Amino acid sequence: MKKIAILGQPNVGKSSLFNRFVRKRVAITSETAGTTRDIKKEYIDFNGKEAVILDTGGIDESTELFRSVKNKAIETAKESDIILYLVNGKKLPDERDRKLFYTLQKLDKPIALVVNKIDNEKEEERAWEFAEFGAENLFTISVSHNRRVSRLMEWIESCLEEPELELETNEADAFENLVERLDESGSLCEYEDQNEIAVAIIGRTNVGKSSLLNAMLGSERAIVSDIAGTTVDPVDEKMIIGDKTVTFIDTAGLRRRGKIHGIERYALGRTRQMLERADIALLVLDASAPLSELDEKIAGLVDEFGLGCIIVLNKWDKALGSYDEVVDELRHRFKFLAWAPVITVSAKSKKRVHRIFDMILKAFKSYTKHIPTGELNEVIKKATIKHHIPSFKGRPVNILFASQYAVKPPKIALVSNRPQGIHFSYIRYLSNRLREHFGLEGSPLVLVPKKRGEREEGEEV
Repeated sequence: MKKIAILGQPNVGKSSLFNRFVRKRVAITSETAGTTRDIKKEYIDFNGKEAVILDTGGIDESTELFRSVKNKAIETAKESDIILYLVNGKKLPDERDRKLFYTLQKLDKPIALVVNKIDNEKEEERAWEFAEFGAENLFTISVSHNRRVSRLMEWIESCLEEPELELETNEADAFENLVERLDESGSLCEYEDQNEIAVAIIGRTNVGKSSLLNAMLGSERAIVSDIAGTTVDPVDEKMIIGDKTVTFIDTAGLRRRGKIHGIERYALGRTRQMLERADIALLVLDASAPLSELDEKIAGLVDEFGLGCIIVLNKWDKALGSYDEVVDELRHRFKFLAWAPVITVSAKSKKRVHRIFDMILKAFKSYTKHIPTGELNEVIKKATIKHHIPSFKGRPVNILFASQYAVKPPKIALVSNRPQGIHFSYIRYLSNRLREHFGLEGSPLVLVPKKRGEREEGEEV
């Protein structure tokens, strides 16, 4: 999901534009410069394209506090996909704005210079003095009067455009040959019996990953220290759980990119390599400390690598709140991992650590599950009858057929007459219905809208 960052000096209308985008008063707006200090984040829908909009604090260097706000804003821009730089159109171009805009241009990302507070045609003429910035994308708007904001939104939407979702070549081949791989009951055959599970232990520094590994193994296999960054190379250790051989990978603790130095850069690369071969992630969080933005980014690796997941709240004996309070906050921050089970443990005392083993087996069963085609289509059919697919550009959208074409995680093709018309919110609805019926706790579920066939691409159904 792409991120859109709004930057600019104090009191240029960033929070007002943010509120305009999300269509509600989320960010506090004020004539007082510096009202916004922390990063505000909301999920928005640009005509069917979901994105994250980020409102940053005003860029200023007058005090130590504002210098911190500026650094956070620049850091947010570096991590975003699209940048909107706002200036006050009622004032002459500012040298600080020019320097900051040039700095952001060097990030080589889609960037727009947005001249705000242009309330009429007369002010429109003066606003073009900002053309000297050399911005390829320049928009003159008035957020308070909702003047020409739609043009800016259209540009953002164009930046969010992605190639029409198609199956990767090997996945497409698997789907085209699907019929040949069905047994008499309509189930996929030829899936190998999965007897080995790779489990990656991930989390930021000092959350207790190595202690958790030692507690599960019952021996001091990994070095444990209060010094953050003790683990550099991933540590592998095998053990038998039930009828499965489980390989645990204790990865290096991750920290903010700006704080990664020397050998830790190598460790970060090695961690990503380990995640490429992992099946399940144990996402370890420190229950004795507040959840951080870095925790969210690390959790995002689960989604990036398509892993099954179990969320482990370590140091529960020092938890900051009750179970309901902590888990509610967790679910709010990690909405994209709503399917991941949560367990509270204390690696130090080994309390409840043994329960993780059964959870791994259950998550792996979901991760490798193949669903009978007939039963799958019956669930999809009932779901579409209960809640019809919205039309696309005035034309009906139908799911003609659904079938699973891969596991690890389960991937299902939704063959449709107009796959581009199946909105992400409807895919989320179908995912929820499938989870209600088939379980799949601990595993992501991928639904891919697909055309019936290239030769039938232009046909009406």
